Amino acid sequence: MEIVERFINYTKFDTQSAEDSETVPSTPKQLIFAKYLKEELEREGMKDVEMDEMGYIYATLPANTKKKIPTIGFISHYDTALDASGANIKARVVENYDGGDIQLNPNMVSSPRMFPELLEHKGEDLIVTDGTTLLGADDKAGIAEIVQAMCFLRDHDEIKHGDIRIAFNPDEEIGMGAHHFDVEKFGCEWGYTIDGGDLGELEYENFNAAGAKVFIHGVSVHTGYAKGKMVNASRLACEFNNMIPATEIPEETEGYQGFYHLIGIESRCEEAKLSYIIRDHDREHFEDRKRFMENCVKKMNEKYGEGTVELKMNDQYYNMKEKIDPNMHVIELVLQAMQQANVAPKVQPIRGGTDGAQLSFKGLPCPNIFAGGVNFHGPYEFVSVQVMEKAMQVIINICRLTAEFND
Repeated sequence: MEIVERFINYTKFDTQSAEDSETVPSTPKQLIFAKYLKEELEREGMKDVEMDEMGYIYATLPANTKKKIPTIGFISHYDTALDASGANIKARVVENYDGGDIQLNPNMVSSPRMFPELLEHKGEDLIVTDGTTLLGADDKAGIAEIVQAMCFLRDHDEIKHGDIRIAFNPDEEIGMGAHHFDVEKFGCEWGYTIDGGDLGELEYENFNAAGAKVFIHGVSVHTGYAKGKMVNASRLACEFNNMIPATEIPEETEGYQGFYHLIGIESRCEEAKLSYIIRDHDREHFEDRKRFMENCVKKMNEKYGEGTVELKMNDQYYNMKEKIDPNMHVIELVLQAMQQANVAPKVQPIRGGTDGAQLSFKGLPCPNIFAGGVNFHGPYEFVSVQVMEKAMQVIINICRLTAEFND
């Protein structure tokens, strides 16, 4: 099976995760694809293939040399984002993209005027949606690249390598992908998530992250008799959000700048809930942001009465850089692998998170490598076939270079 066929086949499975679910995985439909993927790995001759009851898949491409080589791993997630539908995806290939508009459907055009990054892929073959769903290159492109690379190594015994472990997991899009990942079972000295964006991206710095929910308890009475009695939770919700600095939101920040992001508001007069994510690359600034949220709640309660506003806040993941810095050989291997694949590295901080951040803190140094997708999480998402092939080549090169690691 070629990489395009493999990827498009993967997109036919709806694997969207769900944020408020209490099950693992968060949606049962993820297990349908997980079972298919497990069977595919078995058909392709991978060894030690197993899937646990939570949908975490582990497999091995055994070493083809007796030389002592570090065991390394490659990881991708198979759930898709909540921002757009992941059902009934109709992927198609635009061959030899000419740099113009791409008609996704009669009412929707993907244009380089809106997405200038399209022009970076002129002359390439682009896999796009029909404009009604996301594509799922985040991160089924990563899965296809890993599986294809393992099949290539399986068929090219002249490329020497050690044991290569691969793993695929659910629920990355809701920040839970690494929570139940068995690092000990995975048994690697280091690993790589194949979950980045466009060609050459290499990331080993990411946000420190927390989630926050603000609960506002109002008092609902008839509007004709409300004076001195009503506490309108909806209005207080607006007041609370106005306390967030207007320059410290995603729309106004870039690079290493942190932010507060209001994900959603559920409100009526009697009750309101605001959901936020809090992000900062700097750990000290991250802690300051959490204290700021606590102070906002304190000020609201001082004004409206103790217990009017409650805050539930939890850390989600931390900046992996502090775990990668002592293991820079992991990065040097990728840079060399990219160079040999004629890929110009783009080393940059992740303005988001990755399973690799949590895995790094669980003892598995795990930077993030490009998978090729662009415009994630929406109907304008696309991936270049040629970039996917480059990602596959980088994976192969890493395996080969690791075999030379102790030379």
